[in-house]
Amino acid sequence: MGELRAVCGACPHACSLADGQRGLCRARVARGGRVVDENYGRVTALALDPVEKKPLARWRSGSNVLSVGSYGCNLRCPFCQNADIACAGPDDVRWREASPEALVDLALKTGPDNVGIAFTYNEPLVGWEYVRDAGRLAHEAGLANVLVSNGMVNEGPLAEVAPLVDAANIDLKGFDQGFYDVVDGDFAAVKRAIETLAALPSCHLEVTTLVIPGLNDDAETIDAAAAWLASLDPSIPYHLTRFFPCHRMADRPPTPVETLRKLAAVARRHLDDVLLGNC
Repeated sequence: MGELRAVCGACPHACSLADGQRGLCRARVARGGRVVDENYGRVTALALDPVEKKPLARWRSGSNVLSVGSYGCNLRCPFCQNADIACAGPDDVRWREASPEALVDLALKTGPDNVGIAFTYNEPLVGWEYVRDAGRLAHEAGLANVLVSNGMVNEGPLAEVAPLVDAANIDLKGFDQGFYDVVDGDFAAVKRAIETLAALPSCHLEVTTLVIPGLNDDAETIDAAAAWLASLDPSIPYHLTRFFPCHRMADRPPTPVETLRKLAAVARRHLDDVLLGNC
């Protein structure tokens, strides 16, 4: 008889795991024949941030949001800006328990300028059950939910979470599967997530591309990405963000500001609202 294995349904990796084994994301684990969210309620980062920092440029400007992160991610970006927690497992980083009830209670106590909770820092959808449970309680308490995600998620988990999201910023890291091969991702899944959120009247959507010299800083990539976003909604705010050396790309130079400006002009052929970040 073969070893009992469970297949994870959270994202396109579909990790097939023996009991006790963690998936590629390091946040999900096989237990008793099914894959569960091991990082549920395990908080590594908590901060009250301006909504503009998410970044959300056109949603509730001037207000704050309680940002929460755990550990784990289902991509392997060599340019990861939060590698200390995104590339971590439970034994690599300090965490503390925060139930959905405790998180919402804390958000309610942070002051009148706080409008809700942002699920961010690592990849929140590798622990989509926590986002769902805390998001439901947040709505019951009159708080908004913000999602900052790479968008690589299966349709089932996305359907659970999307109706609870009031504002989202999704990373569009490149614009073909070749680029997503570099980060061990699925381009079609990311596009589907953006399409789903863009179609929801209840969700304000913004999209970000980190522009990396030599990887995705060509006009053709940005032109194609902007044209596709415009086909969904030309008013989607599109952030072109400057890369700085980090993680496994510490030897690559920062993105020249002039490059961002040129690419912004390209994107503005299609989109009404193109913004520059990290400049």
